[in-house]
Amino acid sequence: MQSRHRVFAEDLLLPREEGEDHFDRVPDSLVLLIFNRLADARSLGRCSAVSKRFNALVPLVDDACLRIDRVITDAADADDALGLAGPRPGRGVLSHLLKAMLLAVLKPFGHCDAGVRGGGGDRAGKHGGAQQHHSPAQVLKNFSSIRNLRMELPVSDVGTDDGVLLRWKAVFGSTLQSCVILGGTRVDRAAAVPAAAATAAGDHEASQGDDSGSIPESFYTNGGLKLRVVWTISSLIAAATRHYLLREIVKEHPTLETVALTDAHGQGTLSMGRDQIKEFRDKPLAAAAAANRTQVPACNMKLRYAPMLELSDGTRIQGATLVVIKPVGEAGGIGGGRKELDEFVADAFDGPYREAVSALSKRRTYLLEMNGF
Repeated sequence: MQSRHRVFAEDLLLPREEGEDHFDRVPDSLVLLIFNRLADARSLGRCSAVSKRFNALVPLVDDACLRIDRVITDAADADDALGLAGPRPGRGVLSHLLKAMLLAVLKPFGHCDAGVRGGGGDRAGKHGGAQQHHSPAQVLKNFSSIRNLRMELPVSDVGTDDGVLLRWKAVFGSTLQSCVILGGTRVDRAAAVPAAAATAAGDHEASQGDDSGSIPESFYTNGGLKLRVVWTISSLIAAATRHYLLREIVKEHPTLETVALTDAHGQGTLSMGRDQIKEFRDKPLAAAAAANRTQVPACNMKLRYAPMLELSDGTRIQGATLVVIKPVGEAGGIGGGRKELDEFVADAFDGPYREAVSALSKRRTYLLEMNGF
């Protein structure tokens, strides 16, 4: 004879009436909560094929995450897009360098395939067969109520050597509002040191070399300043290219309130909040003449530099550099206030890099200007 507990359990698992499904008793609001926690756009697409109910509920999710997992590049197409195809008189080493930089930065945006790939599709690709590729806008077209969107590219935009630190975060409306870049020529992990000792060491470094109004001599050696300029321009091009990629998505999803476009390696993040998205819709986007990206306006830059920065967890950053960028004429960048910009810079990165930003913010500031491009 079966136990009472077993009989009760079977009574719950088996339908009480033919054709009855216990999952139908779960309210739609709870199912939507589960879908919002799931977030992944491709997984939600699979869920929509399960039943008519799911197919009706999936488009109503508030939060979505789209991971773009395939990149296909074509150098000839990239040349045409950049307006650099074919020889032109008067172009020398500088144009070749700019072309190489733009090609490298735009590589992750050649073609984005975020669709669901089956085994047959992969086999067709291996044997030279036609394969369908979907843009992010196509993948998201059936989501009608997205408020918070996160997209992730498969690779970093700016190539760096091993051991080099480069992180950036940019906020865009119709154009660039603010950007912060953290870099270092080398990052070493060492034995952890007490926080008080690290703070004292940082204060000692900050007190050195601040009597002069110029950038320390060490910053110029071995192309140090040129390297920082390349980091800055490359990061801004990457951010502007990501911003251009969002134009169709923002247009087709009027419910959007926040957008973040990152990469799998965590190098850079493009962020847009409610005010920035509204501005993006209301003001025309100024596209760069020679590339599929938004035009970067003339900017003021505040640069801070430390030859060596040691953090409380033992991390040592050589050639640590912090660059804060805002368009010319903007009082404080985000929201027009100095306080808002300072908060944006302080919260731009997590973990040890947050501490690095705090330490660099105490050092002498060097002002630079950059023309739009």
